[in-house]
Amino acid sequence: MSTPFPFTAVVGQDDLRLALLLNAVSPAVGGVLVRGEKGTAKSTAVRALSALMPALDAVTGCRFSCDPASPDPACPDGPHEPGASETRPARMVELPVGASEDRLVGALDIERALAEGVKAFEPGLLADAHRGILYVDEVNLLHDHLVDLLLDAAAMGASYVEREGVSVRHAARFLLVGTMNPEEGELRPQLLDRFGLTVEVAASREPDQRVEVVRRRLAHDDDPEAFAARWADEEAAVRARIAAARELLPSVRLGDAALRQIAATCAAFEVDGMRADIVMARTATALAAWAGRTDVLAEDVRQAALLALPHRRRRNPFDAPGLDEDKLDETLEEFGGSDDEDPGPQGPEGGPDGGPEDGGPDGGPDGGGGLPPQSGDGAGAGGGGGDATVPPQGDGAAPRPAGPGAGEQSPVRAAEPFRTKTLSVPGIGEGAAGRRSRARTEHGRTTGARRPRGALTKLHLAATVHAAAPHQRVRGRSGPGLVVRRDDLRQAVREGREGNLVLFVVDASGSMAARRRMGAVKGAVLSLLLDAYQRRDKVGLVTFRGSGADVALPPTSSVDAAAVRLESLPTGGRTPLAAGLLRAHDVLRVERLRDPARRALVVVVTDGRATGGPEPVATAGRAARLFAAEGVASVVVDCESGPVRLGLAGELAAQLGGTAVTLDELRADSIAGLVKNVQGTSRRAA
Repeated sequence: MSTPFPFTAVVGQDDLRLALLLNAVSPAVGGVLVRGEKGTAKSTAVRALSALMPALDAVTGCRFSCDPASPDPACPDGPHEPGASETRPARMVELPVGASEDRLVGALDIERALAEGVKAFEPGLLADAHRGILYVDEVNLLHDHLVDLLLDAAAMGASYVEREGVSVRHAARFLLVGTMNPEEGELRPQLLDRFGLTVEVAASREPDQRVEVVRRRLAHDDDPEAFAARWADEEAAVRARIAAARELLPSVRLGDAALRQIAATCAAFEVDGMRADIVMARTATALAAWAGRTDVLAEDVRQAALLALPHRRRRNPFDAPGLDEDKLDETLEEFGGSDDEDPGPQGPEGGPDGGPEDGGPDGGPDGGGGLPPQSGDGAGAGGGGGDATVPPQGDGAAPRPAGPGAGEQSPVRAAEPFRTKTLSVPGIGEGAAGRRSRARTEHGRTTGARRPRGALTKLHLAATVHAAAPHQRVRGRSGPGLVVRRDDLRQAVREGREGNLVLFVVDASGSMAARRRMGAVKGAVLSLLLDAYQRRDKVGLVTFRGSGADVALPPTSSVDAAAVRLESLPTGGRTPLAAGLLRAHDVLRVERLRDPARRALVVVVTDGRATGGPEPVATAGRAARLFAAEGVASVVVDCESGPVRLGLAGELAAQLGGTAVTLDELRADSIAGLVKNVQGTSRRAA
């Protein structure tokens, strides 16, 4: 087994270490979500935490880690005899992004269950993680059906496996830790709320600190055991401090004054539900115990808010995470009354605050634990800490030329987004799970049965019985059980929804540059991006103006990144429609090689004019017919305005083999009709 990098050897990242340590002190805090750019020691710190977790007692031989002091009466390995126990380290179980449902929750032997009525159950990762840590790297890329299972287990503290009337239940209480790069997409709000704390991490911009990171990494890689031995004393000290804080935790007093501050803070930032209040209370209590105090102070409440609220107060997927610290301080000061019965902030050491000499709870063995970075150097590089807030509707800054003869205008602010009609790709696909177009999936309504092509995952019971029934006499059936052979098993064919690649091709030329018009266009694209976020699509952005076209954003799962690029999109110049379509065609060709199962929906946002390049109209028509020939689903959002309309966008839609809709028809509450399935034949979707 390889020697892990020591937790205390991680350079910087004080807030990340503090959040992890608080969960080690009080697992009831609810876990940590670590957001940040790649290469910032997210996974290293999480994997190192398991070495600091106190050992636990478990029933000997129990595959579900039952506590011998209070074994689970419904444990599949039970009932347990008293007295048989063993002490072992807490486990850290990693959930791969591509894991199957059976690997996560466990698997039943369907053949034995049908033929013998035996509940032969093989535990999954949820059972392994019970009373330990469940770590999900790249948690934002986890499939939706696995997210649903995690949500159920986190909410109930148990995992249920039910198939065709055979049911198994076991306890599954774990510390959920996830890491993610926001550039690759955001989390569903339901899963986001299940993480107790969140931290934003970014690489240091200080040369000395970066040098130390490289020095320690190289030293560990050269001789992991010797490097770990150098940090053994620091590791032991932190381990002992965690144990002491756990012992002190039940004695920590959360007074009425601190509770008022917690409630007032959650109300001031308009968080949903009451989970934020509970998590803040538990976090503040853990902070006091970590500092060696028996009373919760205002500084604990403030730190708890900075860790527990940023991911809960987001009202829009394009809003930047973080808290307004001035507003936080004002709220804490306003509701910072004292408890009459408080004995004062005396800790066990009898000092002025009972904590470390530098005041307040530190974030780790190096005395860190400052406030989570809410803005500034590098936090936005990963797409999570930058200012991606959608500005309010307005005319924006006055136009200015970008250079001599360029005719470029400054970016225009987007109009207020709205709820759009549903656009979907025709036919039935087999792409990644999502919520846009029809697809054959592992989850959804059952539409038929077939012979399994590999391991059986979803049994179609009626079809299996129907296939096995004619052979019972030949097979010598004599008892109540059905004699089932492998050839009798039938896989259920299910239909659900998939996510698509929504590729936006946006006209940013001078014909679109009228300020109100471009603001409305950006508002429409922003609305479609919101819809893509909710439907778990990948998105890409191609823009064309002047003399050519650019890929403003290659296909990505980060809808936030697309919104940022859209907001900063300049306009002006001629209209090279053909160049935009050809560039979009190239993007789709490359993306098919990377992800052949994901079907595409091309959304062209234009007024239909073509003025750039030789023979612009004819060239644009030939480019559009390439999409029609390949059966690519498309829709043209007609941005033409005014009393006189040329209908060029409609002609473009006909050449694409798609549908044209106006900005008004795009609204979900519009009285104008809009066919949900984008019209067009698709050989790949058939």
